[in-house]
Amino acid sequence: MKRVRIGNGCGFWGDNLGAPIRLARDGRLDYLTLEYLAELTMSILVLLKQRDPQAGYAHDFLDVLARLTPILREQPKLRIVTNAGGMNPLSCGQCAKAILADAGLSDRPVAIVSGDDLLPRLDELLASGNPLTNLDTGEPLAKIRDRVVSANAYLGARPVVDALRLGAHVVVTGRVADASLAVGPAMFEHGWDWNDLNRLCAATVAGHLIECGAQATGGLLCNWNEVPDLAKIGYPIADIDANGDFRIEKPAGTGGVVNIESISEQLLYEVGDPAAYLTPDVVADFTTVRLKQSTRDVVEVLGSKGKPATDSYKVSIAYRDGFAASGMLVLLGPDAEIKARHAGRVLLERVKDAGFTLEHTLIECLGAGASVPGVVNAKAPPPEVVLRVAVRSANRAAVERFTKEFAPLVTAGPPGVTGYTTGRPQVREVFAYWPSLVAKTVVDPHVMATRL
Repeated sequence: MKRVRIGNGCGFWGDNLGAPIRLARDGRLDYLTLEYLAELTMSILVLLKQRDPQAGYAHDFLDVLARLTPILREQPKLRIVTNAGGMNPLSCGQCAKAILADAGLSDRPVAIVSGDDLLPRLDELLASGNPLTNLDTGEPLAKIRDRVVSANAYLGARPVVDALRLGAHVVVTGRVADASLAVGPAMFEHGWDWNDLNRLCAATVAGHLIECGAQATGGLLCNWNEVPDLAKIGYPIADIDANGDFRIEKPAGTGGVVNIESISEQLLYEVGDPAAYLTPDVVADFTTVRLKQSTRDVVEVLGSKGKPATDSYKVSIAYRDGFAASGMLVLLGPDAEIKARHAGRVLLERVKDAGFTLEHTLIECLGAGASVPGVVNAKAPPPEVVLRVAVRSANRAAVERFTKEFAPLVTAGPPGVTGYTTGRPQVREVFAYWPSLVAKTVVDPHVMATRL
């Protein structure tokens, strides 16, 4: 294959459900990737799996796959690579295989990539000298070991390539690095060597540029008012040449825009050191990348340079960290912000008077600059604001009492209170993030085919 076209139709769990269908139908793709996972998502999925051992994956994928089956029938060479497997890639893969079989596509192999879930091995790893130190604080995992609910290594593209070599038409993974979903197909189709760091880097840059879906095609663009037809925004396609150069585009006739600005913004999204973007596959040097607007809505990406990958995987660990709740009310009329802040203080004081302590509290006045404190200030007092009060505590009872103090403000607070008809705020469990590293030598990615 001289070129491989990889389109990403999903940037996160909850993204536009129609985007993968439109992209697969109109994108002239070789591969459709679907990226569902984030640190918070993994915490949600582990809870779902605790309630139901057959759950724990991004179930939206199955709905999308069912809607894709007519397109897969019309495009027999189209393949799908997704990390929708989350905390349970086996169950997700088996369900995917059943959907294909029901659609008369039982000849399309499904492969499952697993091995990223380190939770069952956590004590073994700690005992064998892997402290799983917090990268931000330097603390050892032992400090919160009894509260850990998930621990997943960010696998790279190698097991994806292995799955494609097995002939898989649908590859379902657990926690695989976002860009690696595209790196795998590029490495497989072009037959690149894993020591060809520049081409490996190019595939990584391509995967990074499309991993967030419509962010590369005009979503969140600074000059948003210049983006045509956001309602019908097209999702991105990386068209990768055998020499490593590639271009980013979108399906013809779709909304959005692909230009130097949109690609530059996405290139630097979630990047610490642009000269050393760490992935499981390669260390990418984004400072070597050159962008060229070749035609309308087509940007060429040239000159990617890579360095050898590190000998460790990033590990995303989630642990229980108490309970939280937040609620909102509208305050309007004269001195709206002053009244709102006073109402927030009154609410918290009543929780304290009831005998409860809240370790963390926050009062915000949305509409008065609270979203970006000190950056955007109102030129005149706002006529209305949304009071948002949020709390967190290790004591669930304290948070529950907090949720019961919103309604009394309707008759026992300042004047101008409204917007209280949605009921009490919900108490939710808090999961904190613990970033760490683990040696690649102790992680065992593996691939298997599903059986009905």
